[in-house]
This record gives sequence, C-alpha cells and structure tokens, in this order.
Amino acid sequence: MDYNIKGVAERLKGLREMMGYSVEYVCGELDITKDELELIESGEKDFSITLIYKCSELYGVDLIEILTGDNPKLQKYTIVRKDKGLPIERRERFEYQHLAYMFKNKSIEPLIVNAPYDSSDDDKPILLSSHEGQEFDYVLEGTLKFVIDGKTEIVNAGDSVYYDSKTPHGMIAINSEGCRFLAVLIKK
Repeated sequence: MDYNIKGVAERLKGLREMMGYSVEYVCGELDITKDELELIESGEKDFSITLIYKCSELYGVDLIEILTGDNPKLQKYTIVRKDKGLPIERRERFEYQHLAYMFKNKSIEPLIVNAPYDSSDDDKPILLSSHEGQEFDYVLEGTLKFVIDGKTEIVNAGDSVYYDSKTPHGMIAINSEGCRFLAVLIKK
C-alpha cells in the first residue's frame, strides 16, 4: 500500500464532488481558505495528517482510503510488524507510520511519530492544529515541547498526555536525538 500527493488530491476532490459539498462548505468545515482547498485538490499544496483526518470525518471514509485509494478489509485483527506501518510523511519533517492501516471501521488511528530536532524551531512559535475527537500521545524516546490551550509542557520518555483535540495543540522535539512517540487519534 502506498500513496502519492496527486492521488490523494484527486480522491479529495472526487469525494467533495460525490458528496455534493460546495467549496465554501468544505472550507468552513476544514477551516481553510478557498485558495488553499483549490491548491490541495490540485495536488499543488501539501497537507497535514490533521487535514486528512478532518476530511475522513467530513466525508465518512477511512483515512487510509483517502491516502491510498484502498479500503481496509480486515475486521477481526491485524498485525503490523516493527517498522512496517504505512509510512505517512504529511507534516514537514515529521514521519508517521500508521499501525492499523488494514483494519476496517477503526475507532482510533494509531500512529508512531518520529519528530526530528531542528534548532531553528527553538525560536519560532509551535505550529498548532485541531481536529474532532481526542488524542493520546505517549513518548517512547526523547523529549517533546507540547503546547495546548496556551500552556507549554515538557514531556519525556515514559510520559503521556491525553487531550481534547479540538483544543489547538502542537509539539516539537527539543533535543538532538529527536523524539519518537505513539499518537492515538480517537474519533468522536
């Protein structure tokens, strides 16, 4: 299973048209501009995992179907071996591996996230995102600076954070080894 940005763009546009949703309606639901939507649907602008998650909720389809065009089929169980999750590179420099991409009708989206350290992030505001549902992040290795609801927390290996993901949130790795964590997106 693999994906490319042009294929994702075509599926997003096709889903919007199939659902009969206006550009204005979708922009309002996704909290993006008309220009952004047009660039995303043409494959000229990259998108975050949060945006794809919001689209999967809006269109009522599995996140994996948007990413790959394949519909997950397993209903009893699925095993994903170490480092064999579906690779997703949606946020600049962050790498995601989906750990249940073949399972149908998931209640959660489990992801291993590798967040590299970039010293240029030290002096910038942390990029915030929000989406429906809740989220659970468990740090496996390294340290994250986590921002939510105007508060900043330092989260180390073995620490976790659980939150309402409608609240704007974001994180960066803050030391040279980067950070690896388990992110579990919980549907509403």
